Amino acid sequence: MFSSSTTIEAEATVLQVAGVLKTFQGVTALDHVTMSVRPGEVHALIGGNGAGKSTLVKVLSGVHPPDAGEVRFRDEPVTFTGPADARRAGIATIHQETNLVPTMSVARNLLLGREPRGRLGLIDGAAVHARAEEMLAAYGLRIDVRRPLASLNEGTRQLVALARAASADARLVIMDEPTSALEHAELEPLFAAVTRLREEGRSVIYVTHRLEELFGICDRVTVLRDGRVVHTGPLAGLDRLRLVSLMLGRPFHPVDPPFSAGPAEEPADVPVLVAKDLTRHHVLDGVSLAMRAGEVIGLGGLLGAGRSETARAIAGALPVDAGQVTVTGARPASGARKWSVRSAVRAGIGLVPENRKTEGIVPTLSVRDNIALAALPRLSRAGIVSDAQVDGIVATFMRRLGIKAVSPRQPAGELSGGNQQKVLLARWLAMHPKVLLLDEPTRGVDVATKLEMQALLDELAVDGLAILLISSDVAELVANCDSVVVLRDGAITEQLTGPEVTEDRLLTALAKD
Repeated sequence: MFSSSTTIEAEATVLQVAGVLKTFQGVTALDHVTMSVRPGEVHALIGGNGAGKSTLVKVLSGVHPPDAGEVRFRDEPVTFTGPADARRAGIATIHQETNLVPTMSVARNLLLGREPRGRLGLIDGAAVHARAEEMLAAYGLRIDVRRPLASLNEGTRQLVALARAASADARLVIMDEPTSALEHAELEPLFAAVTRLREEGRSVIYVTHRLEELFGICDRVTVLRDGRVVHTGPLAGLDRLRLVSLMLGRPFHPVDPPFSAGPAEEPADVPVLVAKDLTRHHVLDGVSLAMRAGEVIGLGGLLGAGRSETARAIAGALPVDAGQVTVTGARPASGARKWSVRSAVRAGIGLVPENRKTEGIVPTLSVRDNIALAALPRLSRAGIVSDAQVDGIVATFMRRLGIKAVSPRQPAGELSGGNQQKVLLARWLAMHPKVLLLDEPTRGVDVATKLEMQALLDELAVDGLAILLISSDVAELVANCDSVVVLRDGAITEQLTGPEVTEDRLLTALAKD
């Protein structure tokens, strides 16, 4: 066992990753990562958002070459030129969205490019079907292989993908979030198939955010944080709380929740926003919360818990199957599917998304235009916008938020990450919202900018803005929030308020089964 990125185990391994470095435009995604996988082992790979899991999977599957370091597979150094190269070497990757052809039959998907052929070189349909049935039967799956893949449920499609990978003589199968879209009843067949791979002497790298799965099927675990390996070792002897602490980089001191005779008494003031029973199949399960003016509510939870989805549902960006969002003083939207981004904005809700580069900033537009974007309809008169009015608003918020730019005309894509985040904040503050939803607002910014952002949150709350803060940083939630709602698998599992909001209590809540 090793817990650093400087040594590799001497015992037999099927895969060795030694000091792998990968950067993108100056940002380090993998920082000299070292790990190994043994033959016949199911090896868990876990970490929070931005930990480097996806990048490592892409390096191992041939999508990205490493900038430095070495990958050895079956005792040979390998440099893959693409995913097909990795597959030929014996590494198969099964992604969350299976890369099969939904309109083709199950049999054709299983044997695509490897179909049995007759004497004239034509595909032997009967042989294809017989071979496909044999492949699936090995994993306990008996279905009509002539059916289109699209007609199967997600769990069965995952088993088809796994059977295809195994039939290609893969010695290492990488499963990237294989259960994220599965029903509970679909899990057992998949776990049985993973166990069969182990029994056949194949190795599996199992990437997941569902910690409860690891202890049933995985032998060892590697934990990534900020692109570095922070722990590798057997799962035996570890518990959920320890894993959560490793992922988040926070010390842990287990605490028991204090006795409570019932829910805390609600403040007498009227909520400015009420989200009731927000439900979306496989994503949100009856999430309810109320926000009051001047209150900062935190949303806690591990990767995949439903934090971003909750914010997007409140902002109208994620349609829900049931539930309702109401804002004080705003015209209610009847019916779950009638709540939209437009109705949310009109009601006074602003969302600063997690991925500012793809969902927030328009990098080719100027700082000025990015800030004014949402406010333009409010500023226009008969379709004409006053440049002087826009310039005044932009100057006010650039000064108030300390946005560092050459000028308001500088393209927003040229700014630092922290300043881009401030531009997004300025865009919504210019709308004078009642509710501000912030999804990981300080991720990827330097310490000084993070402190500035936290001070700004205090100022905005004092001004009466209701704030929903999503953060993977336990310390940030504790420092900024009046209460923290903890999510798991799209449902609220606990709510901490006032003096209950401590790092120890929050870590314990995050790790709870």
